Amino acid sequence: MTRSIRWQFLLILFGVVLLVLLLTYLAINYTTVLRPGHGGTYVEGIAGQPYTLNPLLSGYSRPDHDICSLLFSGLTRLDENGKLQPDLAADWEIGADGLTYTFDLRSNAYWHDGTPVTADDVILTIRLLQDPEFPGPPELGADVWRMVDIEKVDDRTVQFKLEEPYAPFLDYTTVGILPAHKIAGIPAANLAASSFNMAPVGSGPFQVEEIESEEGEITSIVLRHFPRYFRARPYLDRIQFRFYRDYREVLDAYEEGEVEGVAQVRQDDISRARELTELNLFSAQIAEYGVVFLNLNDPESPFFQDQEARQALMLGIDRQQVIDQVLGGQGIVIDSPIVPGTWAYSDDAPSYRRDLERAETLLEDLRWVRAASSDTRHKAGTPFAFTLLASNHPRREAVAEMLAEQWADLGIDVTVETVPAARLRDALETRDFQAVLAHLKLPGDPDPYPLWHETQIEEGQNYSGLSHRRISEVIEQARVTPNENRRLVLYEEFQQLFAEELPSLPLYVPIYTYGVDERVNDVQIGPLMHPADRFRTILNWWIVHRRVFVSETEASLPY
Repeated sequence: MTRSIRWQFLLILFGVVLLVLLLTYLAINYTTVLRPGHGGTYVEGIAGQPYTLNPLLSGYSRPDHDICSLLFSGLTRLDENGKLQPDLAADWEIGADGLTYTFDLRSNAYWHDGTPVTADDVILTIRLLQDPEFPGPPELGADVWRMVDIEKVDDRTVQFKLEEPYAPFLDYTTVGILPAHKIAGIPAANLAASSFNMAPVGSGPFQVEEIESEEGEITSIVLRHFPRYFRARPYLDRIQFRFYRDYREVLDAYEEGEVEGVAQVRQDDISRARELTELNLFSAQIAEYGVVFLNLNDPESPFFQDQEARQALMLGIDRQQVIDQVLGGQGIVIDSPIVPGTWAYSDDAPSYRRDLERAETLLEDLRWVRAASSDTRHKAGTPFAFTLLASNHPRREAVAEMLAEQWADLGIDVTVETVPAARLRDALETRDFQAVLAHLKLPGDPDPYPLWHETQIEEGQNYSGLSHRRISEVIEQARVTPNENRRLVLYEEFQQLFAEELPSLPLYVPIYTYGVDERVNDVQIGPLMHPADRFRTILNWWIVHRRVFVSETEASLPY
């Protein structure tokens, strides 16, 4: 009996020793680290109200567009460089003639009600876009789609045939696809009134779980992850959007603990947001830019017709000063009409920094001289003076005033006139201006044809009236060339020619700033095509963590 107890004691002691040795080994060679876990709800505050959760109509409302980006998928999607990536389409093929585009749909794509996504859904969506009574925004390309024939090859293959080659066509395939089994029978003219718009069924990573409202206004929308989404499951279980009157109220809500994210931190609120130590700020350029359009065909502004005079105007301004002092540092100087960071942008085009001495020389060579009795330059009795039209938004007015002050150093007399945004658009459309400070939104394909081709001078968007044969040839070729590498060569030449001619003056690309609480991990944003692109990496965001044993070597590696 005593011997038996002794053996049991020895076995227990041996086990304790082994356990101690094992724990010691683990302590020396392994550590515990936090890894992303599934679960949790991210709450974001947005300024404005949602009205229509339908991707064909969401372009009219920022909250609608943000939410639809999580609910719906297109055939393709844009990455941070403006390049097309697969979405509902697993891949696609372009015919040798540049007219035929064949898309193969994913076999694992489903609608939120479990119905498979098929070619019928694509066809119905495009038929709505082609309808003359389609009520959606023009940027969806209804005019382009009306020139496209659609053919269903099989349940998972759809083919588009264009009347003529058009390289930017693929950009229009990013439009969100609607479910045929939910939308069939609704005419395009009645789409805006459909009950579907507040009970949407999409194919994106999240689906609508709950919509809350008070006194007829939506106060909150809760989305939960869609378990059959064709990509990886997001770590977040839910996303809740709360809606406020403006972004200052959203910041108030963050300080009060109501939200964890601020959909946009405006320039006026940057300083306040920086004082919130637990709010991480993420900034990225967005696909738009400020530009001064010069009316090259205005008889009262003959100086705009001289290339060297336009170059002197560019050399006379300090765009970094404008960014620092008026935009609060929220901008990037540009020298190209193609947005930096996108696939077609060229770093090799000539750049202009303020150089008053060089600008003076150019103007003197053109015989624009300062008279003894005036600070304004004259030539043959004509003063170098013009009116710069700008929006009556305080910041746009401030930019215009600073440009006028900088040009005054060169003896150029600029009068700033501010008007409502609608009047500014009318002035551009009717060419009733000398110079205009404008902002252009240019997401996706860089196609500069509408703005700079000579056929667009009278009826199109060539507001400056640029008539340059080689520029027109280059951008015309690029528009009908499906090969991206060839287009890139053409766009490099276009940017070189543009920088020499300077038919208008590129100023800056604005910066978009987004705020997220430090408890939300792995938030990343790159260059944005649209504000909704801040969710481009949403599948990787996480709140809930799990603790796991890993080796010391593994602990130092990114997961």
